[in-house]
Amino acid sequence: MRAFRLLFFLSLIIISFTACDKKPAAVKAQPLSAKQPAYGDILVRGEIGDASNLIPLLASDSPSHSIAGMVYNGLVKYDKDMNIVGDLAESWDITAKGLVITFHLRKGVKWHDGQPFTAADVLYTYQVTVDPKTPTAYAEDFRAVKKAEALDDYTFRVTYDKPFAPALISWSSSILPRHLLSGKDITKSPLARHPIGTGPYKFKEWVAGQKIVLVSNPDYFEGRPYIDGQITRIIPDTATMFLELRAQNLGMMGLTPLQYTRQTENNLFKNNFNKYRYLSFAYTYLGYNLKNPLFTDKRVRQAISYAINKDEIISGVLLGLGKPATGPYKHGTWAYNDKVKIYNYSPQKASELLREAGWTKLNSDGVLEKDGKPFVFEIVTNQGNDTRQKCAEIIQRQLAEVGITVKIRILEWSAFVTNFINKRRFDAVILGWTIPLDPDAYDVWHSSKTKPEELNFISYNNKEADKILEKGRSTFDQKERKKYYDRFQEILAEDQPYTFLYVPEALIITHNRFRGIEPAPIGLEYNFIKWYVPKDEQKYTMTR
Repeated sequence: MRAFRLLFFLSLIIISFTACDKKPAAVKAQPLSAKQPAYGDILVRGEIGDASNLIPLLASDSPSHSIAGMVYNGLVKYDKDMNIVGDLAESWDITAKGLVITFHLRKGVKWHDGQPFTAADVLYTYQVTVDPKTPTAYAEDFRAVKKAEALDDYTFRVTYDKPFAPALISWSSSILPRHLLSGKDITKSPLARHPIGTGPYKFKEWVAGQKIVLVSNPDYFEGRPYIDGQITRIIPDTATMFLELRAQNLGMMGLTPLQYTRQTENNLFKNNFNKYRYLSFAYTYLGYNLKNPLFTDKRVRQAISYAINKDEIISGVLLGLGKPATGPYKHGTWAYNDKVKIYNYSPQKASELLREAGWTKLNSDGVLEKDGKPFVFEIVTNQGNDTRQKCAEIIQRQLAEVGITVKIRILEWSAFVTNFINKRRFDAVILGWTIPLDPDAYDVWHSSKTKPEELNFISYNNKEADKILEKGRSTFDQKERKKYYDRFQEILAEDQPYTFLYVPEALIITHNRFRGIEPAPIGLEYNFIKWYVPKDEQKYTMTR
């Protein structure tokens, strides 16, 4: 499964990582029970946005990847301590100074339609990913491969022509079924709505805008999951989702800070739910469309960063449950640079930079003008995320204090992604990325990744940053890599293509009938096939 491979769009990659943060902590201890694990019950989750495409190669949104992560497997994955371990590959050999990887695949694995999984499926996945006709944001890692070979049904070899640090973990990408896709147009495949994988759960039903239903795979190679079914309910409003949780119609969801700190501090929740809190592998940002003339001058972007009070956002919106973000890496990880330029709140400094950039005149409405045009722009963000909406409102007020007018537009998730982000129809956007476990940020920041549906949708282009990203991903030595990525963070801090806002704490709640949840450095769900509900506490029955 693609644990931590993708959140809103993409989570990046790792060769080695030392976790410096504590594992997620349960606020209320998991109930002790002598009851034995049992098969049965259904985990019902809430999700604010519907999936778009259940072929993970073609999807760039987190709802799609959340579902696909239960249906498909990669060759490798992360364990609970963020070490790379086998998934569809039992083992591998790395030779020729890291340029050749030979994967030894599991035998006896079957696709959900009963066909055998072989190295031919891996080879097909590689070929379709690098095919120029395939509209995917994830081809770059595979383009680093010089040669891919299926040596026999259970041996797959890749050769690189130069060192590629993320090589091994790049094969955590979901492997696709060759027998259902080869020779066909993948963009028209029925698998987009009815996926067939090798994973622990099989697809059952998708009612657009309402729910996606998965049923456990009794033949899964790591063992049948205890939980018989997974239902993802699409509930675009977090307040409505919370009411469903309160009624115990949901078994799991992510909480807002207000829900976490206040609305769940009562006997109903204390007696029926467990809460977990830990610094998230994610950050929230204000990103600028760098094709918009308003934002081409970095002094303007720097000025906006100075004009935004991150501490007010963290205290007022997150209720203190987060940290200021300074770049695209997580505090405490080996790649994090704690010496980059910091934009502490300073309206005076913001005004000075705006004047330097030519915004010298205030009109009768108190709005800055340049060449007769007022400084007005629109922030777009997605519906159902109250935290982002509140951030936008605070930023709107703070920028008004320095003479900038901000309009806010809240959009339904699929329209937001399809019609605005992918088509670059925005001035500025409030969004989040999963923080990579490895610092290779090529797909998000390299200037070659700005085509439609690719991930550098703000159109960032810095030649030095491009060279550093290229060198960083071709360097195995961690100390050398850190030098590159320290400099990369310095460049981003100077350019401010994003105003990096905050790293939130993940606030997860689960119903306490679910046992087997063991918080770890990677989070909660790495072992979800081992979660269970004792027989006498089971609530639902999954029909197959």
